[in-house]
Amino acid sequence: MRMSAEERRESVVRAAMVEFARGGYRGTSTEAIARRVGVSQPYLFRLFPNKQAIFEAAAEHCMEETWRVFDRASEGLTGDAACDAMGEAYLNLVEDREQVMMQMQIYVSVFAAESAGDGDIGETARAGWSRLFERIEERIGDRTLATEFMAHGMLINTLVALGFPFEHGLWSAFVELGEKQRQARAGEG
Repeated sequence: MRMSAEERRESVVRAAMVEFARGGYRGTSTEAIARRVGVSQPYLFRLFPNKQAIFEAAAEHCMEETWRVFDRASEGLTGDAACDAMGEAYLNLVEDREQVMMQMQIYVSVFAAESAGDGDIGETARAGWSRLFERIEERIGDRTLATEFMAHGMLINTLVALGFPFEHGLWSAFVELGEKQRQARAGEG
Protein backbone atom coordinates (compact mmCIF):
# COMPACT_ATOMS: atom_id res chain seq x y z
CA MET A 1 0.00 0.00 0.00
CA ARG A 2 1.38 3.39 -1.01
CA MET A 3 1.63 6.24 1.43
CA SER A 4 -0.27 9.44 0.81
CA ALA A 5 1.72 12.65 0.40
CA GLU A 6 0.68 13.66 3.93
CA GLU A 7 1.86 10.34 5.38
CA ARG A 8 5.13 10.70 3.49
CA ARG A 9 5.50 14.26 4.85
CA GLU A 10 5.02 12.93 8.37
CA SER A 11 7.63 10.24 7.82
CA VAL A 12 10.05 12.90 6.50
CA VAL A 13 9.43 15.04 9.60
CA ARG A 14 10.06 12.10 11.95
CA ALA A 15 13.23 11.15 10.07
CA ALA A 16 14.36 14.77 9.99
CA MET A 17 13.92 14.99 13.74
CA VAL A 18 16.31 12.08 14.20
CA GLU A 19 18.87 13.48 11.75
CA PHE A 20 18.70 17.08 13.00
CA ALA A 21 18.90 15.87 16.62
CA ARG A 22 22.17 14.16 15.77
CA GLY A 23 23.73 16.68 13.41
CA GLY A 24 22.01 20.01 13.96
CA TYR A 25 20.71 22.23 11.19
CA ARG A 26 24.02 22.96 9.50
CA GLY A 27 25.47 19.47 10.00
CA THR A 28 22.51 17.56 8.58
CA SER A 29 22.18 16.98 4.86
CA THR A 30 18.88 16.57 3.09
CA GLU A 31 20.49 13.52 1.51
CA ALA A 32 20.73 11.89 4.98
CA ILE A 33 17.06 12.68 5.65
CA ALA A 34 16.00 11.28 2.27
CA ARG A 35 18.05 8.14 2.86
CA ARG A 36 16.48 7.62 6.30
CA VAL A 37 12.98 7.95 4.82
CA GLY A 38 13.81 5.85 1.79
CA VAL A 39 13.02 8.47 -0.83
CA SER A 40 15.09 10.42 -3.31
CA GLN A 41 16.36 13.87 -2.47
CA PRO A 42 14.33 15.43 -5.32
CA TYR A 43 11.20 13.80 -3.85
CA LEU A 44 11.94 15.51 -0.52
CA PHE A 45 11.75 18.84 -2.29
CA ARG A 46 8.35 18.00 -3.71
CA LEU A 47 7.14 17.71 -0.12
CA PHE A 48 9.08 20.67 1.31
CA PRO A 49 10.46 23.71 -0.53
CA ASN A 50 13.87 23.62 1.19
CA LYS A 51 15.94 22.33 4.10
CA GLN A 52 14.80 25.17 6.35
CA ALA A 53 11.16 24.17 5.85
CA ILE A 54 12.03 20.59 6.82
CA PHE A 55 13.84 21.81 9.94
CA GLU A 56 10.96 24.09 10.90
CA ALA A 57 8.47 21.22 10.47
CA ALA A 58 10.68 18.96 12.62
CA ALA A 59 11.00 21.67 15.29
CA GLU A 60 7.24 22.17 15.33
CA HIS A 61 6.71 18.41 15.56
CA CYS A 62 9.12 18.26 18.51
CA MET A 63 7.28 20.99 20.42
CA GLU A 64 3.86 19.55 19.58
CA GLU A 65 4.92 16.07 20.70
CA THR A 66 6.15 17.55 23.98
CA TRP A 67 2.77 19.21 24.50
CA ARG A 68 0.89 15.99 23.64
CA VAL A 69 2.86 14.19 26.35
CA PHE A 70 2.09 16.97 28.87
CA ASP A 71 -1.56 17.14 27.84
CA ARG A 72 -2.15 13.40 28.25
CA ALA A 73 -0.36 13.31 31.60
CA SER A 74 -2.13 16.30 33.14
CA GLU A 75 -5.61 16.08 31.65
CA GLY A 76 -8.14 17.30 34.23
CA LEU A 77 -5.44 18.60 36.60
CA THR A 78 -4.29 22.11 37.55
CA GLY A 79 -1.68 23.72 39.78
CA ASP A 80 0.91 21.54 41.49
CA ALA A 81 -0.91 18.35 40.46
CA ALA A 82 -0.65 19.29 36.77
CA CYS A 83 2.94 20.39 37.25
CA ASP A 84 3.90 17.12 38.95
CA ALA A 85 2.14 15.00 36.32
CA MET A 86 3.78 16.88 33.44
CA GLY A 87 7.16 16.76 35.19
CA GLU A 88 6.95 13.00 35.60
CA ALA A 89 5.87 12.64 31.98
CA TYR A 90 8.80 14.79 30.86
CA LEU A 91 11.28 12.66 32.78
CA ASN A 92 9.92 9.69 30.84
CA LEU A 93 10.02 11.62 27.55
CA VAL A 94 13.66 12.62 27.95
CA GLU A 95 14.64 8.97 28.04
CA ASP A 96 14.25 9.42 24.27
CA ARG A 97 17.55 11.23 23.78
CA GLU A 98 16.61 12.29 20.26
CA GLN A 99 13.66 14.29 21.61
CA VAL A 100 15.92 16.19 24.03
CA MET A 101 18.70 16.62 21.50
CA MET A 102 16.23 17.95 18.93
CA GLN A 103 15.10 20.55 21.46
CA MET A 104 18.70 21.50 22.13
CA GLN A 105 19.47 21.63 18.40
CA ILE A 106 16.52 23.99 17.89
CA TYR A 107 18.02 26.45 20.38
CA VAL A 108 21.55 26.15 18.98
CA SER A 109 20.32 26.43 15.38
CA VAL A 110 18.34 29.57 16.14
CA PHE A 111 21.32 31.14 17.87
CA ALA A 112 23.67 30.24 15.00
CA ALA A 113 21.25 31.38 12.29
CA GLU A 114 20.54 34.69 13.99
CA SER A 115 24.24 35.26 14.62
CA ALA A 116 24.65 34.89 10.84
CA GLY A 117 21.81 37.36 10.19
CA ASP A 118 19.01 34.87 9.44
CA GLY A 119 16.01 35.37 11.72
CA ASP A 120 13.49 33.12 9.96
CA ILE A 121 14.25 29.93 11.89
CA GLY A 122 14.15 31.89 15.13
CA GLU A 123 10.68 33.24 14.46
CA THR A 124 9.29 29.76 13.92
CA ALA A 125 11.07 28.29 16.94
CA ARG A 126 10.02 31.13 19.24
CA ALA A 127 6.41 30.77 18.12
CA GLY A 128 6.48 27.05 18.95
CA TRP A 129 8.14 27.58 22.31
CA SER A 130 5.73 30.41 23.19
CA ARG A 131 2.76 28.23 22.25
CA LEU A 132 4.12 25.44 24.47
CA PHE A 133 4.59 27.85 27.39
CA GLU A 134 1.10 29.32 26.98
CA ARG A 135 -0.49 25.87 27.00
CA ILE A 136 1.48 24.89 30.11
CA GLU A 137 0.56 28.14 31.83
CA GLU A 138 -3.10 27.62 30.97
CA ARG A 139 -3.03 24.03 32.24
CA ILE A 140 -1.23 24.87 35.49
CA GLY A 141 -3.20 28.07 36.01
CA ASP A 142 -0.27 30.10 37.34
CA ARG A 143 2.36 31.99 35.35
CA THR A 144 5.07 31.77 38.03
CA LEU A 145 4.59 28.03 38.45
CA ALA A 146 4.63 27.59 34.67
CA THR A 147 7.89 29.55 34.51
CA GLU A 148 9.42 27.36 37.23
CA PHE A 149 8.24 24.28 35.36
CA MET A 150 9.88 25.43 32.12
CA ALA A 151 13.08 26.38 33.98
CA HIS A 152 13.23 22.90 35.49
CA GLY A 153 12.67 21.44 32.03
CA MET A 154 15.65 23.36 30.69
CA LEU A 155 17.78 22.10 33.58
CA ILE A 156 16.65 18.56 32.79
CA ASN A 157 17.59 19.10 29.13
CA THR A 158 21.02 20.31 30.16
CA LEU A 159 21.65 17.40 32.53
CA VAL A 160 20.55 14.91 29.87
CA ALA A 161 22.50 16.62 27.08
CA LEU A 162 25.65 16.64 29.22
CA GLY A 163 25.17 12.95 29.94
CA PHE A 164 24.73 13.10 33.71
CA PRO A 165 23.36 9.73 34.87
CA PHE A 166 20.24 9.85 37.05
CA GLU A 167 22.35 8.64 39.99
CA HIS A 168 24.50 11.80 39.87
CA GLY A 169 24.20 14.28 42.73
CA LEU A 170 22.95 17.05 40.44
CA TRP A 171 19.78 15.05 39.81
CA SER A 172 19.16 14.58 43.54
CA ALA A 173 19.73 18.32 44.08
CA PHE A 174 17.19 18.98 41.34
CA VAL A 175 14.63 16.70 43.02
CA GLU A 176 15.28 18.35 46.41
CA LEU A 177 14.78 21.81 44.90
CA GLY A 178 11.43 20.78 43.45
CA GLU A 179 10.31 19.37 46.79
CA LYS A 180 11.35 22.55 48.65
CA GLN A 181 9.45 24.69 46.15
CA ARG A 182 6.32 22.54 46.57
CA GLN A 183 6.59 22.78 50.36
CA ALA A 184 7.03 26.56 50.18
CA ARG A 185 3.94 26.90 48.00
CA ALA A 186 1.95 24.63 50.34
CA GLY A 187 2.98 26.86 53.27
CA GLU A 188 1.72 29.95 51.41
CA GLY A 189 -1.77 28.45 50.96
